[in-house]
Amino acid sequence: MKKNALLISRLNLIIALSFFISLVSGCSKNLFSHGGAKTDEMPFSSLYPTSHPSDGKEIDMTMEAMDYFDRGRYSLASDTFKKIRDQYPFSPYAVLAELHIADCKFYEHEYEEAIPLYEEFEKMHPNNEAVPYVIFQEGSCYHRLMSTPDRDQTNTHKLIDTYDRLIKRYPNSPYTFEAKRRIAEAREMLAESEMVVAKWYMRVGQYPQAKARLENVINLYPDTRASLDARSMLNRINEAGTGGKGSSWFKRFFSFL
Repeated sequence: MKKNALLISRLNLIIALSFFISLVSGCSKNLFSHGGAKTDEMPFSSLYPTSHPSDGKEIDMTMEAMDYFDRGRYSLASDTFKKIRDQYPFSPYAVLAELHIADCKFYEHEYEEAIPLYEEFEKMHPNNEAVPYVIFQEGSCYHRLMSTPDRDQTNTHKLIDTYDRLIKRYPNSPYTFEAKRRIAEAREMLAESEMVVAKWYMRVGQYPQAKARLENVINLYPDTRASLDARSMLNRINEAGTGGKGSSWFKRFFSFL
């Protein structure tokens, strides 16, 4: 009982410190040692047990796992959280362990492994108060996996889909502002990707395809910087005409491409 009280006291202290950090920094990070969400109440309070566990070992294991996690030893923390989850599936600490297993993968930069873990948590605990954080973390994984405009944009599209879902389901969550900012960033990336393809079509003489891509940028991403470039390029192409590679319009085009 003494250990349980000590653990709960320690967890509450960590949450309180993280809550304070989030108010100062405005950042949405992991709840423990990495900054928490700004709310009027103590975040994720349902994850912290108020009843006494049936076995004192799970208290020791949870304290050990938290200690590893706080010190950035995520592999050891993950292994210990997995033991808690597997050995004490009905323990009040099991849900906390499930969430932190995903967080460990995230902070180890194993984003492709973290995504299904966050998705599983959301599926198994759809009404848990940590779900907005979990969805945000899913999107954060895709954010870290985003590539350059000349590469595949699958993760960019998934980022937008994930954050759109977060905003629609939890419009007043503390993660909404950052989610919207990252959606704007992702839309800029998609627009730049279309521009890369448009320029390539111009280089190989596929002018109708190039114009179609430029029009896509203007119509699909009108609020991006790339759309301004697309309008400028499209206007100059239309003014120059559609001659062959040796024509004067083509040479003029490549002078600003």
